[in-house]
Amino acid sequence: MEINDLTAAELRVWRAFPRGEFVDFRTVDDEDPATGAGWGPERTVRAAVLRSLLLNGPQEDGEIASLSLAGARITGMLDLQYATIDHPARLRHCYFDEVPRFYGCRLRELNLSESVLPGLTSHAVHVEGVLRMTRARFRGVVRLGGAQIAGSLYLEGAEISAPDAQDPALQLNQVTVGDDLWAPGLRVHGQIRLNGADVGGSVNLNEAQLSHLGHGPLDAETLSVGGHFLMRHARVQGWIGLRGARIAGRLDLAYSHLSNPGEAVLRASSSTIGELWLRKGPPMEGTLNLRRAQIEVLFLEPEMLPDRVLLNSLTYTSLTPHEPAERRIPMLERDGDGYVPHAYEQLTAAFQRIGDDHAARLVQLAKQRRHRGTLPWFGRLWGHVQDVTVGYGFRPLRAAGWLLSLLAVGSVAFALHHPRPLKADEAPPFNPVFYTLDLLLPVISFGQEPAFAPKDGYQVLAYVLVLTGWILATTVAAGLTRTISRQ
Repeated sequence: MEINDLTAAELRVWRAFPRGEFVDFRTVDDEDPATGAGWGPERTVRAAVLRSLLLNGPQEDGEIASLSLAGARITGMLDLQYATIDHPARLRHCYFDEVPRFYGCRLRELNLSESVLPGLTSHAVHVEGVLRMTRARFRGVVRLGGAQIAGSLYLEGAEISAPDAQDPALQLNQVTVGDDLWAPGLRVHGQIRLNGADVGGSVNLNEAQLSHLGHGPLDAETLSVGGHFLMRHARVQGWIGLRGARIAGRLDLAYSHLSNPGEAVLRASSSTIGELWLRKGPPMEGTLNLRRAQIEVLFLEPEMLPDRVLLNSLTYTSLTPHEPAERRIPMLERDGDGYVPHAYEQLTAAFQRIGDDHAARLVQLAKQRRHRGTLPWFGRLWGHVQDVTVGYGFRPLRAAGWLLSLLAVGSVAFALHHPRPLKADEAPPFNPVFYTLDLLLPVISFGQEPAFAPKDGYQVLAYVLVLTGWILATTVAAGLTRTISRQ
């Protein structure tokens, strides 16, 4: 491009480039670049001029050339497909008429902060430093699929709006970020796609506002994060997809409002997470899916749970904060898969690891009661008997209470009306207490029961005591067997 073809504004940029000087066309510091469509020729720069500078711009000995521009209206398409750019490109507070194209481009650094763009096409871009789009506003799709960014990707306070687009609004699938994906306060109307992305540092989406109701505003299947995934104080309308994700640190959803009524709100099945924090927020609206997930620390406050959860094959090492079993068990009863024995065993193990054996027994009792509902009528009947008598073996003192009560009833009844002896000259002296014990305890004999024969109603009482004794003995044996098998 000949220098004689440049406008006054373009000439200013051209002369500043070889010395790396900053060119600022703004009239005030807080100027809104969204009004850039009305900016005149005094601050308009053609994209072709910027392309020429970045590819073959003038050089000066002893100076470091760079493109550093603010407050300009950039007309035409900035097309740098497959180019190798050795100079930093900083286009801040600018207004782009057309979508810039960096497909397959290699850059030292790219800064589009505070700019307004109709979109961005940067598939497979390579950035040796950082890619900064702080508080940028995009009115179309941002395509960064397969990008390789050695440093950090900054999107804090950025806004991307592409609700009617067929493609995701922010495409970061298969992206590789060496450091952090830093995007607190990000606002996206559409979907963020992070499938297969690899972030060496942390992902920060604190205070983000994501909306794609009925769809997934955040689809991050098989995402790999070396640090934390932070979404504190976020507001998400639609589902969050983390199936098969690997998060070494903390997945923090504290204080966040997550809503997708009638469908899944968090899909984290088959994921591996260091810590999952669900706390201090309103109840989730939708279904929480943690099937087959592996979590070291599950920081879960019952108040944040939705009405439906999926916990089949979920494993966790620690469950905090410590809550009584009565507040944890309802989580298992909300499982959309029905009766899931594994979920009860996991909760039991969590209580046992902190030494709360009473809570562990309550969970096992709840498991047996839930299992009872899956049995045929005779199984349910026998289950009710075990529950009432000995609490399925988890409340053995209840059997002693039943035995003492029946012993008292039988002793009083037979003391008031002695049964007749079968052989008067051979019968031992009658003892109502030991006679009742002979009836109640099927494996112990005090010589009373075979020597005496009650009649009429007292014979019926004897039959009841014998039958009850056998039932208590059987349920106690079943409870002891269950306890021994658990140990």
